[in-house]
Amino acid sequence: MHFSQLTIPQLVQQAAQQFATRSAIEDGDIRLTYAQLDEQRVQAAKSFIAAGIQHGDRIAVWAPNIAEWIIASIGLQSVGAILVPINTRMKGAEAGYVLRASGAKLLLTVSGFLDLDYPAMLKNESLPDVQQMICLRGQSDLCISWSDFLAKGKNIPDADVAVRTAQVKPADVSDLIFTSGTTGNPKGVKTGHGQNIKVFAVWSELVGLTENDRYLIVNPFFHSFGYKAGWLACLIRGTAILPMAVFDAAKILERIGTDKISVLPGPPTLYQTILAFPNLKDYDISNLRLAVTGAAAIPVSLIHQMRNEMGFKTVLTAYGLTESCGVVSMCRDGDDAEIIATTSGRAIPDVEVRCINEDGKEVARGEPGEIVVRGYNVMQGYFNNDEETAKAIDKDGWMHTGDIGVMDANGYLKITDRMKDMFIVGGFNCYPAEIENMLSTCEGVAQSAVIGIPDERMGEVAMAYIVAKAGSDLTAEKVVAWCKQNMANYKVPRRVEIIDAFPLNATGKVMKFVLRDRALGKA
Repeated sequence: MHFSQLTIPQLVQQAAQQFATRSAIEDGDIRLTYAQLDEQRVQAAKSFIAAGIQHGDRIAVWAPNIAEWIIASIGLQSVGAILVPINTRMKGAEAGYVLRASGAKLLLTVSGFLDLDYPAMLKNESLPDVQQMICLRGQSDLCISWSDFLAKGKNIPDADVAVRTAQVKPADVSDLIFTSGTTGNPKGVKTGHGQNIKVFAVWSELVGLTENDRYLIVNPFFHSFGYKAGWLACLIRGTAILPMAVFDAAKILERIGTDKISVLPGPPTLYQTILAFPNLKDYDISNLRLAVTGAAAIPVSLIHQMRNEMGFKTVLTAYGLTESCGVVSMCRDGDDAEIIATTSGRAIPDVEVRCINEDGKEVARGEPGEIVVRGYNVMQGYFNNDEETAKAIDKDGWMHTGDIGVMDANGYLKITDRMKDMFIVGGFNCYPAEIENMLSTCEGVAQSAVIGIPDERMGEVAMAYIVAKAGSDLTAEKVVAWCKQNMANYKVPRRVEIIDAFPLNATGKVMKFVLRDRALGKA
């Protein structure tokens, strides 16, 4: 069975045969076996046919992690439509931009999530292509309900779905995920059915995901980590999917016990929050087995704590971006804590990774360079944006990530920074992640975020925001004194501010632009 030869609907059909009576989705009152999930896929596909959806049409989903998100996605992909996930943190204008840029014909959303009314947020947006809004949960005058939408497809024959599903090919675009837009407007990344399935067949094999696992998916579905390394990986291995709509440490700890959760991937902040939870010892977390995380800087102590205090047998780090179907490199089971904490692993099989200089030449091992990637995981391009696609993927097929990394003799990759986060202090290149890595060893520092701020004399200098460990008497002066002792003078933060918590985006990454605005007095 070659996973790269499958489409996502075929994958669901295969899972329905292979894992028929096993639990596929458990979300509150919704309990579906793999056989039932396939039936729901067909039912949803009928409704998309009834709505006039054609092969290649885009359909947007703007909703938290719920069972209906998955059912709608595999249903629309079964008729050859393209999934456009929308970030649940977006406001109306931002979502409106994605809907217009993708030309989405339908929007599947919710009303009443976290007291938010998504349909109402779009009232003032011009949405020329959106023909209908459907509420997966909740009610809105601007939407029809999911059950009413499904009812419209009941007279479509099963055979029509089978014909449409057979027309979908592995090379067809399965989804269009808009990048976070940290530089300019978000761009829609096109990836195909076959390449996504192949990447996550590899990912799920390397992390050791099995049909006996129960996976609490806290990472948002609108992101590759929640969608592809989340429910798509589960479909490949027959794993039970337990969606979680809101990050809440107490509820996560409760569910680990009651739902016997064995798999819990997430950003480092997820584990740091759980480990700092006041009465962690009162919760049953004995089933936890597998954690997958990723970030530029992870303290080695966190990996040890995850193993010793949370009981994870396997803790792995990985690196990827939306443009690489979500994965470029991964650690392997058996790598030591130091490697897992300080690197993002090595290239996944059949994918090439290099670090290059400004002239496009590969740098020596141990030297920093821009990370470039070539292989089956590279996106098909940016949607309706040939110019940006040509900037990202060169004539030899190498995709330029915009990330700076150092590769060691064994091919393990250390991500040192985003090229755009780098700042220059009096002629020296400064990489925030490098300074953050060093700060993680300073006594009393729980987390740090470093940015470059303008300086008359030096051009730019470092500023550090610090979250102190509970009970520590850390002060800004102590941090600066420690830095002067432990790092080159040009790296020493000229300003330090101790804050209670960092502003995080929905995927748990620190929003440095918010910190920059604060530093410059704009926030």
